[in-house]
Amino acid sequence: MKILIVDDDPLVCQSLQLLLSREADMEVIGTAHDGAAAIARCKAQLPDIVLMDIRMPGMDGIQATRQIKQTWPEAAVMMLTTFQDELSIRQAIMAGAAGYLLKSTKVSSMAQQLRTLMSGSSVLDAAVLKKIMEPEKEAKEAIAELTPRENDILELVAQGCSNREIAEQLYIGEGTVRNTLSIILDKLQVRDRTQLAIYYWKRL
Repeated sequence: MKILIVDDDPLVCQSLQLLLSREADMEVIGTAHDGAAAIARCKAQLPDIVLMDIRMPGMDGIQATRQIKQTWPEAAVMMLTTFQDELSIRQAIMAGAAGYLLKSTKVSSMAQQLRTLMSGSSVLDAAVLKKIMEPEKEAKEAIAELTPRENDILELVAQGCSNREIAEQLYIGEGTVRNTLSIILDKLQVRDRTQLAIYYWKRL
C-alpha cells in the first residue's frame, strides 16, 4: 500500500517514514507539512492511505481531508494526532476520515490498523468512540426498527469486523452481508461503515 504522511513536524514525518517503510507491504511515497501540500501530493501520486495530522499552519488536516475525499474518494484518510477532543474527532469523521489514531499508538499496532483500513474497515479505537458518543434518543429508536439479523451485523461492523469476518461469524455469505449492509445504511440514513459504527455507539 502507498502511504502519504502529513504532519507539520519534520521529525514526526521522518520517524514514521523510517518505521513504516520497514513493513514489507507498505511504501511511504512522500511527506507533506500542511494541508495544501498534502493535496498537491495526492494529485501527483494518489496514495492509498493518507496519515493526516489535524492541527497544522495554513490549511489544517480537517480541511485537507474534506478536499481529498471529495476529489479522490478512493483514498483512505487516517487521522494521526495528539488531540482527542470531541470536536476534533467529530469534525474529522464528518470530513470523511475513516480512521482516528493517537500519536501514542505503537508503530506495530499502527501498521496493523493501516492494514485494517485497507481492508475496508473503520479504525476508531474504543476510547475514541466512547469519548464522542452520547446516547441519542433518535439513534435508539431507529436501531430498534432493525431486524435481529441486521442488529447482529451492525454490532459486528461497530467492532471493526470485515464483511468476510461477519459472514464467518454469522454463517452467511458475504453477498448477504453486503446486501444487508446496504439495507441498514438506507434505514439509518448514514453513508458508510464508519458512520454505522458511530450510530451503534450512540445508542448505548
